[in-house]
Amino acid sequence: MNHVRASTAHFHFKPWNVGRWLVWGIYAFLLGVAPLLWTSSLAHTMLSQMGIGIIACLAYNLLLGQGGMLSFGHAVYSGLGAFLAMHTLNQVSAGQLALPVSLVPLAGGLAGLFFAALFGYVSTKKSGTPFAMITLGLGELIWSMSLMLPEFFGGEGGVSGNRVVGAPVLGISFGPQIQVYYLIALYCFASTAALFALTRTPLGRMLNAVRDNPERVEFIGYDTRWVRFLAFLISGFFAGIAGGLGALNFEIVTAEVVGAARSGGYLLFTFLGGATFFFGPIIGAVLMVLAGVLLSELTQAWLLYLGLVFLFMVVYAPGGIASLIMMNLRVAAFGKLSRLWTAYLALAGTGLTVLLGASCIVEMLYHLQLNAAMGPELGFMGARIRSNSVDAWFGAVLAMLVGLALFELARRRFKAEWDQTQEEIEQDIKRRESL
Repeated sequence: MNHVRASTAHFHFKPWNVGRWLVWGIYAFLLGVAPLLWTSSLAHTMLSQMGIGIIACLAYNLLLGQGGMLSFGHAVYSGLGAFLAMHTLNQVSAGQLALPVSLVPLAGGLAGLFFAALFGYVSTKKSGTPFAMITLGLGELIWSMSLMLPEFFGGEGGVSGNRVVGAPVLGISFGPQIQVYYLIALYCFASTAALFALTRTPLGRMLNAVRDNPERVEFIGYDTRWVRFLAFLISGFFAGIAGGLGALNFEIVTAEVVGAARSGGYLLFTFLGGATFFFGPIIGAVLMVLAGVLLSELTQAWLLYLGLVFLFMVVYAPGGIASLIMMNLRVAAFGKLSRLWTAYLALAGTGLTVLLGASCIVEMLYHLQLNAAMGPELGFMGARIRSNSVDAWFGAVLAMLVGLALFELARRRFKAEWDQTQEEIEQDIKRRESL
């Protein structure tokens, strides 16, 4: 007797991640409305640079944060991508190449991919400190070549072009800055989504494993060098896209885009934003533009302030700003953030007092060294102070010292309350697990 078994189809419903859709929706919304809220030409220029910086920092963080590869020369790939994109744009302007201007950044991405394959084949054979030194040497090599090969790099004057090519399509000529911004925003959103999706793929997970325990990855049969090389290729491609967008935005590319300062900026601000979190480089890119455009206009000592902030973050928050956000979100999720707000106010008040006194000392020193011929008076925080006055120096030093003492007291109180809060959270977690 034959028994027929009816096969039953089983359907499993996987609910949508509403939170993730909400975050991506807010991200797209902010990219879309930002130039409508800040309408000045300076704001549009800064927003465009932020979009370019987000792509570049996310591409760099694929190496640093996701793969544990410290690169000192990643501006090579964004810079060479910018040069190739500019040459492509000039060919389009001359009628030698039929390519829409909106696709020129992809030429930069392909250039970044090509040079990442060329240099990455050598550099990814090593890891750790040797890898970092190889990238540093390659970066210096390309920068020196930028002055030796004027036919390609344009010499000290660089290579310029015109992004307004041909008749406008649907009224879009990429002449107005806002049109360039929306092109950058489109590339920024697509690149961010692609890089985030990569972190959820087997390659992205294996890249994290290579970062955390390369010996075990080798033991289970994976080639760590091949994983690093693939990540290097992807990072170079998106860095090249950022360089191509920068070429369109500024319509000029100089040797500065492949210099060590640009590579150091990627490293510094990716770390400040938070290399261990995906959204950390986005925060870092925003800070990079604000520091390079606004802070540099406010004071000549902006690099000194930037270095002090970096040291402070390394000592007190090595996970970057993103780690501070996530730690406080964890506290808020357990309903215990309200008990810390007074401690935060005390830290902020005393910290601002220290900053006020220290910055006053720095500005007076810079004024005496660089602007002494303009007289002893200088503007500081809306007031006029005399840099050669004993009262000004005494007040600045007193404010800094008193602020430091009060900050230390506030820090100790905050640490005690923070530790107690973390203990209570751990107890809540254990109680929930037992239930």
